[in-house]
Amino acid sequence: MACAAVVVCGLLRSSRGSICPQAASRRLTSRALRHLTLTSIMKSKRKTDHLERTANVVRREVVAAAKVCGAAAESPSVKRLHLLVADKDFSFKAGQWVDFFIPGVSVVGGFSICSSPRLLEQERVIELAVKYANHPPALWIHNQCALDSEVAVRVGGEFFFDPQPADASRNLVLIAGGVGINPLLSILRHTADLHRARASTGGGCEVGTVKLFYSAKNTSELLFKQNILDLVNEFPEKIACSLHVTKQTTQISAELQPYITEGRITEKEIRDHISKETLFYICGPPPMTDFFSKQLENSHVPKEHICFEKWW
Repeated sequence: MACAAVVVCGLLRSSRGSICPQAASRRLTSRALRHLTLTSIMKSKRKTDHLERTANVVRREVVAAAKVCGAAAESPSVKRLHLLVADKDFSFKAGQWVDFFIPGVSVVGGFSICSSPRLLEQERVIELAVKYANHPPALWIHNQCALDSEVAVRVGGEFFFDPQPADASRNLVLIAGGVGINPLLSILRHTADLHRARASTGGGCEVGTVKLFYSAKNTSELLFKQNILDLVNEFPEKIACSLHVTKQTTQISAELQPYITEGRITEKEIRDHISKETLFYICGPPPMTDFFSKQLENSHVPKEHICFEKWW
């Protein structure tokens, strides 16, 4: 489970194993949404409630019905969901999250989207990856959620990458810890879609290189590692990754070994990628985001080039 807490940003997955059934678009009425939101806030006594933490964060007005059309274990502790969102007015920017409304559950979840906007445009599907936690929305996803379960979602967040054709090309450095990979994977997949579009049409947004630094406890907790390596192999001159494990106890597979470093991501690794054309996106445990955002500031990276989101 993850509750968005702090966002600082100066700019402001696609495994498709399941075939989603078509469903009629269904929009929640404003009265139903108001009742659901107020009830959720009143019933939840938690100081770390997602709605309370993000009360001042920008949200879209559209609250869309969604249906679970795929679910799988992404790691021993993380479950991946595919949601069909038929409402054509529902959209998001790479890196944003959703308020996650569950019928019968008073607490509203907050989960980053890990798929690209292009997947939604083409298939009306978004992906979430939710870590097991003793929190009602996460417990429901891990213990009760089933195919065709109906929920509702609303997009929010000011942590995103949304370049326009007239913008100057930028390099990206993405720094992820644990399930903090989710919004960064959405950004990574979006940049891959932009590269494909530019290669096929010669137009659209121009994006520079992307380097992903991603740390987890062990290789089994490195989420979406095959998806990441597929993008690295597809765009060897544009996308690179450095995968870190901090408590590895088993042998690392031959396929992963060239990309794995045992130990935490270091300040020097990040500093080597500093340039005036580079934007930094950080998402992970609060101590990690605090450390790297501060180190980048100390290295004279402009604050508007450092974007981070903390998730508890």
